[in-house]
Amino acid sequence: MINEEIELRNYAHIGDSVWEVFVRTYTIYKTSNSKTLHKITTERVNATFQAEMLTLIKPELNEDELELARRARNLPIPVGRKNIHSTYRQATAFEALIGYWYLHDKERLEYFYNTIKQTEFFS
Repeated sequence: MINEEIELRNYAHIGDSVWEVFVRTYTIYKTSNSKTLHKITTERVNATFQAEMLTLIKPELNEDELELARRARNLPIPVGRKNIHSTYRQATAFEALIGYWYLHDKERLEYFYNTIKQTEFFS
């Protein structure tokens, strides 16, 4: 059962920053060129990419994680995001999972980091 001591939006909030640190850590081992660092990071820290990552990991999520993602996906969307409504919802679900794992299950987080790092998205 998923620990609900924290609101879903707060899991997504921390998950967004944890994901960015993960990506930035990945990029510093790829290059020291600041322009390239920025390019690699912004290509992976955005709603479209995060939505793709949710699709990638979804088959490996357990029932509780799927439920957390479903509930996070259904959170109200800020007005300015309506143009990418579906993508933003998927990204929020991904961020909520990252945030939950970061706070409650670092082993599971590490498992998915390793899964993601082995894809063409991180080659």
